[in-house]
Amino acid sequence: MVRDLNKIRGKELQEILAQVFSGFCAEGVFRDGERTGSGHINDTFLVTTRGNKKYILQRINHSVFQDVPGLMNNILRVTTHIHQKIDQGHPLTGSLTSIRIIPAKDDKTFVLDREGDYWRLYNYLEGSRTFDRVSNPQQAHEGGRAFALFQALTADIPVSDLAETIPHFHDVELRLKTFRQTVSQDPVNRVGEVKREIAFLEERAGEMIKILQLGREHKIPLRVTHNDTKFNNILFDASGKAIAVIDLDTVMPGYILYDFGDAIRTGANTATEDEEDLDKAGINLALFEAYSRGYLSIAGSFLNSCEIGHLAFSARVMTFLIGLRFLTDYIDGDRYYRIHFRHHNLQRARVQMKLLESMEQQYDRMLQIIITITSVPGSIR
Repeated sequence: MVRDLNKIRGKELQEILAQVFSGFCAEGVFRDGERTGSGHINDTFLVTTRGNKKYILQRINHSVFQDVPGLMNNILRVTTHIHQKIDQGHPLTGSLTSIRIIPAKDDKTFVLDREGDYWRLYNYLEGSRTFDRVSNPQQAHEGGRAFALFQALTADIPVSDLAETIPHFHDVELRLKTFRQTVSQDPVNRVGEVKREIAFLEERAGEMIKILQLGREHKIPLRVTHNDTKFNNILFDASGKAIAVIDLDTVMPGYILYDFGDAIRTGANTATEDEEDLDKAGINLALFEAYSRGYLSIAGSFLNSCEIGHLAFSARVMTFLIGLRFLTDYIDGDRYYRIHFRHHNLQRARVQMKLLESMEQQYDRMLQIIITITSVPGSIR
């Protein structure tokens, strides 16, 4: 069990952060640390030294990421590879950079504290910022281009070099099996509250294994993928230019369609992930088109026609999958995602379902956008 740092504040928290920070090969002496970011899994702190140098210190949730050395080796492999491309003047790098791992004093990529918690330290990119929501098509275009650049720059890393940090992470079949087992067991007596939501997901379950089938048929290849392409995992500079892709815990072998689909799920939704007013949730086609144009301006050169033909469909798959996971966690008693009130995961699941309905209604237009950009016929209908 990972201890809850949200319950630790003030001097006690600062002492914990200072002790952990002292285990890294960082410049300067710890002055203070403050929470930053909006992630559900890890705990992130902005640390400032007495010389005003800043770092990003993260406590890794080892209940979720059980192979921390493998995870950190993945991140080191990818970030080192990108920095080599930048140093060599690769034509695609432009303004793009990458975060760097600050090694521990024992030469490991992490510090293991006395409580059994794993911590890592990154450099802080001065002046950078993230956005939880996409505010305009120009921003969406830049985001699409950023994730495509990340994929392009890591495309020559053999997938065998990377560990699977969360086995079967986007495996819809396995997630459905877990969901059905959880519904059957009903561990905290919540199934009666969500029968409509269960039926909604089951009605769509059959078609959602399509990407897995394409992989088994060798129609789409395994690639180095990010697997958590939320918009707030891109760092922007003051001018609005994307400069780095972050949150690399789930970088591992996968299908590119999952990355594209999850980016649309999070970036082109007209509502926040836990919006109370479900009427606000839906697909913003202007943002979908802008992201797709930015993404395909780079990725169009290395994706095969089957991948391109299923881009629009991938947004539906990932929206279904995340809705399924939120509802599973709610039925299971909220064991995985961090929540802030009792029905938080249920609210999140309902937003995903409303978004999926919107995608279904707008699907022909989404398909036509991809076809117009790429002139690739035969997209899945």
